[in-house]
Amino acid sequence: MAQKGGGGGKPGPRPSPKGNNTLRIIGGAWRRRILHFPDSEALRPTPDRVRETLFNWLGQDMEGLTCLDLFAGSGALGLEAASRGAQQVVLVERAPRVRAALADNVRLLGAENVEIVQEDALKFVALTDRRFDVVFLDPPYHQGWIERLAPALPRILAPEAAIYAEAETPLERLGDWVTVRRGQAGQVFYHLLRRSEADAE
Repeated sequence: MAQKGGGGGKPGPRPSPKGNNTLRIIGGAWRRRILHFPDSEALRPTPDRVRETLFNWLGQDMEGLTCLDLFAGSGALGLEAASRGAQQVVLVERAPRVRAALADNVRLLGAENVEIVQEDALKFVALTDRRFDVVFLDPPYHQGWIERLAPALPRILAPEAAIYAEAETPLERLGDWVTVRRGQAGQVFYHLLRRSEADAE
């Protein structure tokens, strides 16, 4: 998770003491690599256990997929996908300081399949002409980000795309995409959504 696109906090543990904010890539080419992220009360990576569950749902091999981490923050989700062979990963992060830390980590990993965009999430979705196979949504809570984004998401999603979403409340669907797997970690609900066959017809 992260302080992303629009700022604002999330419930949950505070980050580690200054200088100790780290995340670990848990699978793929960069498995066990340790990355650093800035101090921020609202910036914390998706926990290892939840990431492990997510990539069990998606499949461990992301080869050939184009992924969007729309509220990148620490980069935990997007960089995990890149480590597992995603063809391209776009990290969208509005905060300059957080974006700079992402750039440092991308350079450290030599991640040629990762692009960082400093932009507001809604503006990026409205303006991009790309389509993605997997979209990670982990926005700040209690600001209505998912509700605001939902109408615009179909234009950037490939027909068989998956959406991973973290939220403060359970989600049943986002437009034509319905929740097919779900879990809960503390106060956080996490979901995998895929396009329903009925809506795809």
